[in-house]
Amino acid sequence: MKKQHDDSHNSLWSFEELPPARPAQAQRHRNGAPAEGATKRIEEKEDGGGGEETIKSFPREVFARLAEDAEHAGGEWQEQDYGPGYVGQTLFDTPASEDNTVTVVLPRANIGKVPAQAPVRIQSTDKRSYLGIVVRGPFAEPDGIRGDSPIVITTSVHGTVFLPDYHGRVQVQLLGEELGGKGGQLVPQRFRPLPKSPVYVLTSEEMARVLKLEGEIELGLAIGHEELVVRVPARRKSLWFRHLGILGTTGGGKSTTVSGLVSQLQRQGFATILIDTEGEYTTIDEPTEDETMLAALQRRQKEPAGVEQVTIYHLVGRRTANPKPKHATVQPFCLSFEQLSPYLVCELLEMTEAQQERYLRAYDITKQLLQQLKISPRAGEDANWLLELDELEEGYRGMRLEHIYDVVRACSSLVEKAEENIEFTSPDFKAASQTVLPKLKSAARGLPGAPPSWKALQGKLRRLLNLRIFDHHKAQPLQYDQMLGRGQVAIIDLSDTDSPQINNLVIAELLRGVHRYQDEHYARLEQQQERQAVKDSEGLVPVMVIIEEAHEFLSAERVRQMPTLFQQVARIARRGRKRWLGLSFVTQLPQHLPDEVLGLINNVILHKITDANVISRLKRSIGGIDEGLWTRLPNLAPGQAIVALDGMIQPFLVAIDPTPCKLRMVDELAPASERFPPLSSGKVLPISRWAWKDQGCVPGYPHRAPALGFSSSTEARESR
Repeated sequence: MKKQHDDSHNSLWSFEELPPARPAQAQRHRNGAPAEGATKRIEEKEDGGGGEETIKSFPREVFARLAEDAEHAGGEWQEQDYGPGYVGQTLFDTPASEDNTVTVVLPRANIGKVPAQAPVRIQSTDKRSYLGIVVRGPFAEPDGIRGDSPIVITTSVHGTVFLPDYHGRVQVQLLGEELGGKGGQLVPQRFRPLPKSPVYVLTSEEMARVLKLEGEIELGLAIGHEELVVRVPARRKSLWFRHLGILGTTGGGKSTTVSGLVSQLQRQGFATILIDTEGEYTTIDEPTEDETMLAALQRRQKEPAGVEQVTIYHLVGRRTANPKPKHATVQPFCLSFEQLSPYLVCELLEMTEAQQERYLRAYDITKQLLQQLKISPRAGEDANWLLELDELEEGYRGMRLEHIYDVVRACSSLVEKAEENIEFTSPDFKAASQTVLPKLKSAARGLPGAPPSWKALQGKLRRLLNLRIFDHHKAQPLQYDQMLGRGQVAIIDLSDTDSPQINNLVIAELLRGVHRYQDEHYARLEQQQERQAVKDSEGLVPVMVIIEEAHEFLSAERVRQMPTLFQQVARIARRGRKRWLGLSFVTQLPQHLPDEVLGLINNVILHKITDANVISRLKRSIGGIDEGLWTRLPNLAPGQAIVALDGMIQPFLVAIDPTPCKLRMVDELAPASERFPPLSSGKVLPISRWAWKDQGCVPGYPHRAPALGFSSSTEARESR
């Protein structure tokens, strides 16, 4: 016998077990009139008739006929089985609905199965199959009533006994339509899923395949998923060679991200160059010893390990932050003045127009002297390179800083009519001074006057010469054939320079040299391919150059002051993809990067950023990130990041994997005598070993003077 549900008792009875009829005192029609049977009995009672005032039971044949009709219609109602993975259904659209998104409602039991960023499949009732991803929610809403209604609020305040039951709701952004149904090729959708369409959550394997999160480089776990590992291919040109930005405030986890990438790129055969302005990465050849990192590695079932094939480069005359690495090699290097474009030197030394005019004139005179003295090109040397010389890219072969300094000083003396003061410091000019002086006088006719401008130019070159970083006899220039070998990791340690000008000189020379080497290697490979079938990936080593503190190298002010330097970076950005050469810009101050630099970045890893103006600017520069992810950016925990890389169907919020290698923590406090330096006012202020770099020098606590002649780091900051 069929069962009938009685809401008042929340139990089931058979027709034979129906409870006795209830008194009919309150039984009335909706219009207030008594029911017909009740009216008859009430009239009888009013006439003095006896008997109990009750309602008689319905005849059994009525229920029998109802049961027959129900059986004929299909029997007892059963909830439809939508199959494994089913979590909910699409809801009707409303005037507030947006294109490319649908609302999905979930039974209470399924709310936990659809976390944020969960990919879902919608089997529309019109036989179309769609893929989407949860961009907002899950939210819990009460059944049959608004969650902000007064009765719900009042009941919540005074207790939960009478609160209604609830269901879940999520907003799903459509990724596309599966061509041919489930598992088909994903194409842009032409229609929307219909209401009441079943929704299914994907398995981890399906998620990785559909979202294109497969590859050799592991970034971390998608937040909200215990098993969805975010991976990307190591050899995807549109990813690594269309340039990467790693942005975020201090303490957000950028260093962990960078060191983890370096470790994995090295294992994939990349040649990696990391420009380290703090010396933080000079210990990555060792496994991490940090307890927090070790515990996180254990949870991810990973082992601590140092990076292999590491070489630490530092400028000659400067120290490295890790002079005795356990497994890495330490190598000093110098800069080659002949590699620097004269226009780049003008920009880096911030010459005025008058100083630039005199410098370029002295540069031409120096070239004439080198040619006449057979210093460059040498006797018997093929001079065809002179016809191909592009001074916007490089300097004059064989020219040293001592050569042009001698010429500038001599020109200054000639303008002042003090020829007796002319003397040479360059061994080449000093050895042939009797020949050089007449030739110099002849070449220097018609020099621009204004001795103060010549003296100012001479002073800038003197300070540059005093650095002793050019053409040093105790060190060689960077050897790119060694640095760019397969699996090589080069740490350019600039932590002991204390001068952004020196750092920019090094970075400019490094980028020019890497680009030129990779360009020549690519040309040789093209010739080889004409003779036999050779793939790029077989003959050309992929190169990744990571620039830490990129805001100091490519700030908006520096791009305006040094257009030649930016053109060099932009040229690498444009031509690097074909030559397997990529750039990564790492900065804690993205607001200082100009739009021209942000325009070069096609892939981003965004750690915590709290400045609303910076976020608004990034929104305009970086497309494809949902508003829901942007709202989370200011509140990300250390190690969390929004990852938007080429090839990924959708940007993801990722818990970045812990680094397996050791980092020198820049927030590590110095000894007490340094942490609490005396101030001129007699007060004591704790200071980090590296705090002066970001916050300025503390008065009364002088740091080592920068190398370009500033008396203190405070003056250095004021001069920028």
